[in-house]
Order: sequence, then C-alpha cells, then structure tokens
Amino acid sequence: MNQLSNPQCLIIDDDQTIYIADSANHRIISWKPNDTFGRIVAGGFGKGNQTTQLDSPGDLILDKETNSYFISDIENKRIMKWSTINNNNGQLFLKDIDCNGITTDKTGAVYISDSKRNEVKRWRKGEKNGTIVAGGHGQGNSLNQLNYPTCIFVDDQYSLYISDCLNHRIMKYAQDAKVGVVVAGGNDAGDQLNQLYCPQGILIDQLGGIYIADWGNHRVMRWYEDDSEGTVVAGGNQPGQQADQLNCPVGLAFDAQGNLLVTDSENHRVQKFEVN
Repeated sequence: MNQLSNPQCLIIDDDQTIYIADSANHRIISWKPNDTFGRIVAGGFGKGNQTTQLDSPGDLILDKETNSYFISDIENKRIMKWSTINNNNGQLFLKDIDCNGITTDKTGAVYISDSKRNEVKRWRKGEKNGTIVAGGHGQGNSLNQLNYPTCIFVDDQYSLYISDCLNHRIMKYAQDAKVGVVVAGGNDAGDQLNQLYCPQGILIDQLGGIYIADWGNHRVMRWYEDDSEGTVVAGGNQPGQQADQLNCPVGLAFDAQGNLLVTDSENHRVQKFEVN
C-alpha cells in the first residue's frame, strides 16, 4: 500500500486527497496529504473483467453529484462507474470503447477519448448516446483528424484540449467547433522546444498556460497558445530517478498551493514540482 506500479493519470479532490490510476496493480488508490501509504478505492482484486476488477486503468474523474468515480478501464475496453461509498463493486457505464482519457466539464458532462476510432465523444447528463466533439474523420493529421488521442482536458469556456499522441501535438477544439487548431507541437516527433514526443496529460492554468506531459521526452512542457515553442518546467534531464528527472510522465494535476504533481510512470511514483 506504499507502492505504485506504472501509475497513469491522477486527480486531486478539494481536501487534497490524490486519486491515482495505479495501472499495473489494476486499482485506483487514494492518498491523503502527509500519509505514507494509500487506500484502495476501486479494483485491487487482481487483473480481470469482473465488476470487482480492473485491467490497466488509465484515467478517472470524480462525480460528486452521484458520489461516483468514472474510470477508463483500458484493457477491458470499457468505462466503469464506481461508488465512492461502497467501493467493492463497479457498474458498467460504457463498453466496447478503446478508452484512454476521460474528463468532465463544469456541467458534469463526460468526455471520453477513443484511440481506435480517433475521436472524442461527449455524454451530457441523462444521454444514452454520446456526441462526437472532435475527430471522427479517420486517422490522420488534418485539422479535423486525430491519430491515437489519449488525455483530454476541458476548460471553463468548454474548449476541449486533446493529446493527439501519434501526431505529436496538442489540439484545441473551441466549443462546437468542427475543426481544431494546433496549440503545441505539430512539428514531428522530437526533443526541440517546438516539438513533442507522444504527449499525454494536459492541464491549463489560470493564465492560459498549457502544461503537457511530454512522455517520450521525459519532461513537462508549458506552452502558451500563440507561442511557437514551449518551456521545460519539470524533467528534461534525460530519463532517470533523481529529483529533477522523470521517466515517461503521464498524469498532471495542480494542488491547492499551485504545485504541479506528475505521475512519473516508469519510476512508479508521483513527483511534486514548484512551478513559477
């Protein structure tokens, strides 16, 4: 309970509890401030496809209105809904989906990226069928296409940000837009300041800074929408285990003090960085 194995995305609750998709342990684990061990809140019964099990969970959101977690259960190709009160058993929310990223907007609508169909869909409260809000025009690198979308983020203006992983770029779709714009990367895979390499987690700060877990470059970048290149804010010192290094970062979150938390996947840890 004081270990992680290949952690993916994470979220932070109002009381600063961290919830982590502990992927290779097939569980969601919570960690309270200053604790030296975590607590299982979903899964943890081994790898499997029963309603008590998960298989390589990748992302999650917390729905306080229904006291539930929504979890992207990647290898089971499903989204599970798990009670925060009775966490022994999950319910199937969506099946037959190659789900990577999951997020929500301020109305409670759920957004899910589908890496096989190269699209992002939105489910509003009470809807049975989702609506495509990005991609959906086949695999490609045109501005209305995606190539293996992973993590996603929605800001307060309902703009959707997508880690377009194999296009090595971040796409932004304004509310109701049919075509996206490139806001970071898009200059092929590489480690220059105008490039990304298989980006993962995304965060937007109050000044419009776009924080990106630049997975293949073992760094976190900050990019402003009109800039031609970004700035390294964490890692970027070759893959490694030192305090200033990362190894395949995936998830990002801000705590109440504005510190940046990063799931340092191949180091099996969560790192905290002060950012200016």
